[in-house]
Amino acid sequence: MKKSSKSYLLLRLWQYLSKYKIILIAGSLCMFLSNILSLSGPRLSGKAIDAIGTKKGGVDFEKVFYYAGLMAAFYLLSAVFDYFLSLLTIKLTRNVIYQMRKDVFESLAKLPVSFFDKYQTGNIISVVSYDIDTVNLSLAGDFLQILQSAITVLFSFIMMLTIAPSMVLIFVVTIPATVFLTRFVTSRSRPLFRIRSRKLGELNGYVEEMLNGQKTTKAYGREQEVIAVFEKKNADSVDSNTRAEYYGTLSAPSVNFMNNVSMALISVVGSLLFLYGKIGLGDVSSFIQYSRKFSGPINEMANIIGELQSAFAAAERVFRLIDELPEKPDTESAEILREVYGDVALKNVNFSYQEGQPVLHDFDLEAPAGKQIAIVGPTGAGKTTVINLLMRFYDIDSGTILLDDKDIYGIKRDSLRGAYSMVLQDTWLFHGTIFENLTYGNENITMEKVIEAAKAAEIHSYIMSLPKGYDTLLSDNGVHISKGQRQLLTIARAMLSESKMLILDEATSNVDTRTELLIQKAMRNLMEDKTCFVIAHRLSTIQNADMILVVKDGTVVEKGTHEQLLGQKGFYYALHSAQFERRRA
Repeated sequence: MKKSSKSYLLLRLWQYLSKYKIILIAGSLCMFLSNILSLSGPRLSGKAIDAIGTKKGGVDFEKVFYYAGLMAAFYLLSAVFDYFLSLLTIKLTRNVIYQMRKDVFESLAKLPVSFFDKYQTGNIISVVSYDIDTVNLSLAGDFLQILQSAITVLFSFIMMLTIAPSMVLIFVVTIPATVFLTRFVTSRSRPLFRIRSRKLGELNGYVEEMLNGQKTTKAYGREQEVIAVFEKKNADSVDSNTRAEYYGTLSAPSVNFMNNVSMALISVVGSLLFLYGKIGLGDVSSFIQYSRKFSGPINEMANIIGELQSAFAAAERVFRLIDELPEKPDTESAEILREVYGDVALKNVNFSYQEGQPVLHDFDLEAPAGKQIAIVGPTGAGKTTVINLLMRFYDIDSGTILLDDKDIYGIKRDSLRGAYSMVLQDTWLFHGTIFENLTYGNENITMEKVIEAAKAAEIHSYIMSLPKGYDTLLSDNGVHISKGQRQLLTIARAMLSESKMLILDEATSNVDTRTELLIQKAMRNLMEDKTCFVIAHRLSTIQNADMILVVKDGTVVEKGTHEQLLGQKGFYYALHSAQFERRRA
């Protein structure tokens, strides 16, 4: 079954609704009782009209008041059941929205890093917020509304057959015309709603991207260019929304027109039958009311179908995200790391992000436990790629990666990643206190240990200068503190980890040289028994590394200590000389 087909989408949506069978059954019962009571009104109205005396020339007030009283009681009870139906619909919608968002977020948590490298954050957020809301605003309510309309149409049709079967023949002409108009409009509106969702996602992605980079935009004076691009994307989004809504709203007026034609025909035929004595005036009145109730739901269903086109387009995006392939599962024989020493080796590793475009080829690396390994080289050489492979954010094409002489693909992924701590150039702090950020992933650690790590990272004094110290609340990724301070906090967080291996990817790029030297000394003392991988462009920061690997074009071209590499006067020597000359200049 095609994943974009209505049948498939309805089946997937039903899977969410069917989880709440009790609510559905209760809602259906309330809806049924409300409808039956409400639909009894036209018949009682007709009997009250006949009791006035149009047939026998007298007014039977007892019957008139009896039928009028029954109508009032039935309509009141119908309103009560309708109220409970509204409450149940709200509860059903809430549960479905909660479950769908939960499924989407759990899917996001299981997706590989490569997914987030390919898709804009704003586009993903658009699915989580707008698309799920679009699906659920129409899903729960429209599902019950369709059932309600079906009952109304069926009951009204039966009542009309009992009143005047000949007049029902009018619908033989009007109903097929209504169905044709609805299908015609639907076939043209659904693709437009799909485009609308995509355009809105693109707009949200662009806005998120520009908000994150507003400082760069202002620094380069590109505000007008950014606004121009936004206006184009905004116009595309609005235009696609207008086209979708235009075709989506055509169905209701078209169906309403056919209903009015039907009503006119019923009025004419009913009048003729009454004049010839074939039907009473009360029956004509009842039939007209039932015809309105018969055609009204058809009109409402046309509106619902228009809404469902938008919901189907949004559902496609939601289910596409839920169905994205997660990271490859661990093999059944995968082990949990019980004790880690930190011996790491890469042997003849080949890797490419895109087929036919190799990033690493025949790559070799040996990192003995407790040693500091620095990886240097020009931009695009593959330094960060090595880190991605060590953490299994990406899987190698061929070769072997060993940890303590064990192939990392025979180790459970969570266990492998838990053996590392990471400090990246792009810092990440969440909404919470400084203490909570520092103890992230290590919540049972004591305040004394936290303070010790903060002092080693040269951030303790700054924290204590804040009004609430370690209880100071950070928000929006810590935007109210400097980038260097944010990086020092992440370094302190890594120091608190009990892992045996540490990855530093340009971790001190946002601190001054003096602070950087102090941090390097502190790290050497605190992480003496840890295997460290350091990626750095500033070669002065890795001069004390036990081993320096020089990477160029995806392979190791030189390796050795700082002094050994300078003595070789090769590529490393050229890099070092170039940086030294720039500093002197």
